[in-house]
Amino acid sequence: MLGEEKGEVKRSGLTAAKVRTAGPGKHHDGGGTGLFLRVDPNGARFWIQRVTIHGKRREIGLGGFPVVGLADARKAALANKQLAFAGGDPLAERRKTRETLTFAEAVERYLAAKLDEFRNDKHKKQWAATLDAYARPVLGDMPLQSIGVADVLRVLQPIWAGKTETASRLRGRIEAVLSWATVAGHREGPNPARWKGNLSELLPKAAKVAKADNQPALALGDVSRWWVALGKRDGMAARALEFLTLTAARSGEVRGATWDEITFGARDKTEFTDLTPLATIATSATWTIPASRMKAGREHRVALTAEAVAILQSLPRMEGSPYIFFAPRGGELSDMSLSAVMRRMQDTEEKAGGLGYIDPRNKRPAVPHGLRSTFRQWAAERGYPRDMAEIALAHFIGSEVERAYQRSDMLERRRAMMADWAGFLRGEVMADNVVKLGAAG
Repeated sequence: MLGEEKGEVKRSGLTAAKVRTAGPGKHHDGGGTGLFLRVDPNGARFWIQRVTIHGKRREIGLGGFPVVGLADARKAALANKQLAFAGGDPLAERRKTRETLTFAEAVERYLAAKLDEFRNDKHKKQWAATLDAYARPVLGDMPLQSIGVADVLRVLQPIWAGKTETASRLRGRIEAVLSWATVAGHREGPNPARWKGNLSELLPKAAKVAKADNQPALALGDVSRWWVALGKRDGMAARALEFLTLTAARSGEVRGATWDEITFGARDKTEFTDLTPLATIATSATWTIPASRMKAGREHRVALTAEAVAILQSLPRMEGSPYIFFAPRGGELSDMSLSAVMRRMQDTEEKAGGLGYIDPRNKRPAVPHGLRSTFRQWAAERGYPRDMAEIALAHFIGSEVERAYQRSDMLERRRAMMADWAGFLRGEVMADNVVKLGAAG
């Protein structure tokens, strides 16, 4: 029975307040229409209706809350139930009037609707940039309804082993866009980007791949030769790669660096003259990366060497752009820009008949993120304290109790270590028996 004689349905389910505050899960409404509210772990809320059409149980997306309120969702669910009861097909009727969207168009609409939920501007940009770089070339022009598991695999498989973390995040973002498209009525059926019971049967677990497949690192014996070759490269991405190497930072931290994160001393701040000796500036030059831009979610200070300061001195500034290493239009350099520099360096070596810059363990060409491993190996072989090297890489050290007592980030001690690292890049090799015990603290 669909309702009472006066057209009203007795309900014991959802209320307006519960719709706003309900936690993750499925929350069913009363009334016999099959309406329920699905709340995702991230707080997103979607209306779903389960209804039997021509003997088959189907699910119909009725839109997301708050765009579609409780009253509107109930009204739509009742109309669908009445149509199905009369022998009609609500899904077929929707298909007749439904707007056909491509994946690229769906991404734009999804981001417009959901951007306010992201934690910060960096996260917003990463979302769009990842989809643009990897998903759009394959799925961009495809109608949403025609996207299947094989199409999602064409996006993920090329990077699942080499860029596992990126690929895993990308899969989740494709799934989110397609989920939005389903509940918004732009597509039907199961989500081809879903992991459990779907892609999990076709791809190895990300954790196992990432653990077994470390980023290719530069061999210590190739460092000085590679550094000289890098210095001969022109362009903003090459300078960013030099800065990344000198600071042992991550690509995203360097590409997103802004001038207000740099201080060259208490007096001159970000101002300096050609008469100021680099060695003097480097005694206090610091790059402070805010917690919002760090993987660990905490502020990180980097001691800048004279070489790092020299790079900063050499760079132009673009009016209206806050970025140190800016793209041609003033925005942040892309994720691929630094990798492209290393690929071109490898190609040049191979064309000259050499092997290039190969990780001695996995026999693959070194990549920017692998330079952090190179630094870590160098620090260990030169006898620097483990904690000091781990702090330089912005890694958590020890247990929570140990971290609570470790108040110092050893900035000044790390300054000497980074100066030695810069010397190693230039080809200055310390004696093998020199152990930096004096740097411990």
